[in-house]
Formats: sequence, structure tokens, C-alpha cells
Amino acid sequence: MGSVEHTTAIARALTEVGPRLKHLRTQRGVTLAALSEATGISKSTLSRLESGQRRPSLELLLPLAQAHQVPLDELVGAPEVGDPRVRLTPKNVNGSTVLPLTRQPGPLQTFKMIIPATRSTPDPCTHEGYEWLYVLSGRLRLLLAEHDLVLGAGEAAEFDTRLPHWFGSTGEGPVELLSLFGRQGERMHVRAKPRTGGKRDG
Repeated sequence: MGSVEHTTAIARALTEVGPRLKHLRTQRGVTLAALSEATGISKSTLSRLESGQRRPSLELLLPLAQAHQVPLDELVGAPEVGDPRVRLTPKNVNGSTVLPLTRQPGPLQTFKMIIPATRSTPDPCTHEGYEWLYVLSGRLRLLLAEHDLVLGAGEAAEFDTRLPHWFGSTGEGPVELLSLFGRQGERMHVRAKPRTGGKRDG
């Protein structure tokens, strides 16, 4: 019974996201066109999201939270049934602290990473998958094929991990970021992505 209640609470929280987004936008006098320009999300998707016709997802909510300058949890009310706290078990991976945020197995896995300033020597690698990064604080250096980029807080990047890539600190200080990784090549949709020379095959 507890599982059914929990599922119902999650469904209720998701249905409340649309009205909350619309209230926030109209309260601030922001048009759908202006919000679309600020987030890179189409007006039709924003409209469907507000009306509840489009299911809210992390790749849609993160840029909206950034555009409205509000915490993500203000857009998504946590279900009150049960204990909503995620028990994080940090792991040390190549000197970085990695906290898995996804409790259930699935095609997409989410992690919070804390990269120390000392991890600043590039060591590019390749593997199957697709990765989406969002910088929470600090400055992240990303090497991707011929690109050498520095991302600041609030910036995001997505890339095919079959391309030679590496990311770490610029050496100025630690970096905190969110990583969404699809092992089978699932893609997230963000505003800008580096040119990879062509589209992935189906």
C-alpha cells in the first residue's frame, strides 16, 4: 500500500509542476517567447509543459530554474508520503567524489560530482554512451575532440562519449557538477551542443 501511496504522491507532484511554472512566469510578466529565447526550449513545449500535456523532465526544468533564478525544488514539490531523503553514498573515482543520485536502474543515470583542483591534467578517453553535464559551481575544463572549452556555473554541455573527451578542473579550484549519462546513447536535449561532424545513427 505504501508503494501505491508513494506513486500517487509522485504523480500529484508532477501534475503540480505545470501550474507552478505558469504562475511563476505570469507573476513576473514574462512571455512564452521571452522564456523560449532564454532557455532554448520551444514555445510549444513550454505551453504543453504549463498545461500538463508535457511531462516535466530534468533537462527541461534545469534551464527553467536557471531562467527564473529559483531553486529546482521550488519548481518540483517533493512528495510528502514517506521519507523523501536520498541516502547518498559517496564514491571516490580517480580522485573525484561521485554521488549517484539515481536509485533505480535504468537507461539514464544521474550523478553529482565534485572534482578537486588537482585533477587538471587531460587524459582523454572514449566509450559508448552520451553524457550531459551541468556545472553547479567552479570552472570546468572540457576537452572534446578538437574543442577545448571552459564552462562556468550554470552552463551545460552534451556530447557523444565515442569522441575523445576529458573533463576536469581548470586548476583554479574544485568543480561541482551534475552528470546525466546514457550508456546506450540516450540523448538529452539542451540549448547548445558542440559540433560533432554529423548525427548519430538511430
